[in-house]
Amino acid sequence: MTPAGRRERGRGWLPLGAMTTDRVLVLASASPARLGLLRQAGLAPRVVVSGVDEDAITADTPAELARVLAEAKAAAVAAGLTEDALVIGCDSVLELDGRALGKPRDAADATARWHAMRGRSGVLRTGHCVIDTVTGKQVSRTASTTVRFGTPDDAEIDAYVASGEPLHVAGAFTLDGRSAPFVEGIDGDPGNVIGLSLPLLRTLLAELDVRITELWA
Repeated sequence: MTPAGRRERGRGWLPLGAMTTDRVLVLASASPARLGLLRQAGLAPRVVVSGVDEDAITADTPAELARVLAEAKAAAVAAGLTEDALVIGCDSVLELDGRALGKPRDAADATARWHAMRGRSGVLRTGHCVIDTVTGKQVSRTASTTVRFGTPDDAEIDAYVASGEPLHVAGAFTLDGRSAPFVEGIDGDPGNVIGLSLPLLRTLLAELDVRITELWA
């Protein structure tokens, strides 16, 4: 029997009358880092890759580009769903010298990036978009975190590029992977550098009248 005045949901108990949502949570991204962040926060999204051609999308600034890409990914996935859902789209770029740097084209590009980044700071811009397919409402914003790069030598850069990791991530670096020893510090939300700002996600969900706690698995 359930405790008096309560009803069961998932692994825990909620007071009767507590707000819940029957919408499915969908992550419009193939990023394992983003999925990991959401799972660590108690969420269990279903992953649907958008298939958006990122190279075909342009914007006036890196921050705007990150937001527009996130919106495009969320919209593409939302349009193909047949169930009530909250769709999260994200995309990240590193702003360095006013340029938006996404995933490097190849190993040579990744090496050149690190030669340009070492000993300097860049700003990691991550666009976030959430679409409620029930209401059709969409909210979006870009989170920014300053990254202070260390000074890996040429041999360390070559070894990192040879690992293959930088070829699959925006800015050719990770905060939670092999390049972590080459990042001296950050100013801002670390999750944003990994791929998704949980505080910003909470804010966007609230603008859609959804508490993030309603989505706990």
